[in-house]
Amino acid sequence: MEQTVVASVTHSTFVIERTYSATPERVFAAFTDPVKKRRWHVEGKHNEALEFEMDFRVGGRERLRYLLGENSPFPGTPITNETTYMDIVPNRRIVIAYTMTLGDRRFSSSQATFELVPSEKGTDLIFTEQGAYFEGSDGAQMRQQGWTQLLEHLGKELA
Repeated sequence: MEQTVVASVTHSTFVIERTYSATPERVFAAFTDPVKKRRWHVEGKHNEALEFEMDFRVGGRERLRYLLGENSPFPGTPITNETTYMDIVPNRRIVIAYTMTLGDRRFSSSQATFELVPSEKGTDLIFTEQGAYFEGSDGAQMRQQGWTQLLEHLGKELA
């Protein structure tokens, strides 16, 4: 008798809040400038970057491909992140939709919003991700840890 494998999807939403001692314009520029974005989003990881392209505009795309580092469960395996910019309000909001692939297998699809709010200390960034994580994926907890690290790298870029 054949066994049927049932595909599963886990849905989750999480929020990360950060305060940066930089103006919303400077924080926004760290997302729009390919050199700055590559520095904090790609090179800040312990992985080997293979490809980074970005077209920052509504409907534009970003593609990031890298090999997982030695500390990962799958060292040397390629990860691909395909992003579409869904909405952009300069210095206030960026909304993206993105998928992630490990090797040949897509393991998640998400929509994420970056809100930039002026504050006494500079800028409050509110990041919200709504994700669908497929079987064998990293799941929401690992994804939240990943974004937490990336937003720390952003803070170092802005310092």
